[in-house]
Amino acid sequence: MSWNPNTIEAVTIRALEDIRPAAVALNEAARERGFRVAATGDIASKDQIVDASGAMINAAVFGWVADGERWWEDPRLALSSPVPRACRYESEPFWCNETGAHTSWPNRYLEALNFAEFRRYVTSCATIVVPVHLSFGQIAAASFSSLDREKSDLSSEFAEHGEILGVISRRFLSSYVNIMRTRQWIPNDCKLSKREVECLRWAAIGKTDKEVSLLLRLSHATVRYHIQRAGEKLNAVNRSQAVFKAGQLGYLGAAA
Repeated sequence: MSWNPNTIEAVTIRALEDIRPAAVALNEAARERGFRVAATGDIASKDQIVDASGAMINAAVFGWVADGERWWEDPRLALSSPVPRACRYESEPFWCNETGAHTSWPNRYLEALNFAEFRRYVTSCATIVVPVHLSFGQIAAASFSSLDREKSDLSSEFAEHGEILGVISRRFLSSYVNIMRTRQWIPNDCKLSKREVECLRWAAIGKTDKEVSLLLRLSHATVRYHIQRAGEKLNAVNRSQAVFKAGQLGYLGAAA
């Protein structure tokens, strides 16, 4: 199925007033392809995507209002459902059902997840999921469930629509989060030195300041200085928070 490039602009949010029409455009794009869409700006938060008036988009626009469909009211979902867990291990679209997660290429982390209770948390037999990994470690996600709730194999739909669903989901969710993010967690234009990053990288994998000093052949006091200086730049209250914030900015790579 071809898609209109104007769809990307239609789902882009540049002001609070754009949220509702962008959600409508995303919903229409999903329906045209035979799906129902659901979305969250943060899989670790109970906060819902809302429009400028405070109306909940998943209910008011996406139509999740029937009995058993208000999934955000289930406090177990974020920690118990295999779907948000899978979003922590994959950054590209995938589809899943009770047999597991199915991706465009192997992912050993997803292969280890148990999807046996998939139907306990999802109203359809299968869904396409788009994880959206954002700055500062935040993960948003959109899911596209077939309008045919009994359809358990979405391999052909994923092959045909997975890419465009990924593009428009990322645009909608990343622009929404950008508009709604008001609290500043990290100072603007924070630039760490090579030594500060080296010290924090070792600290991130559990090394003490003394151990770091031996590894880098620096004095104990010098290591403490670099970590303290990094903490000041990151506006961190202690060593642990300095490591955490540096990881959020991508300074530590996989070590964090």
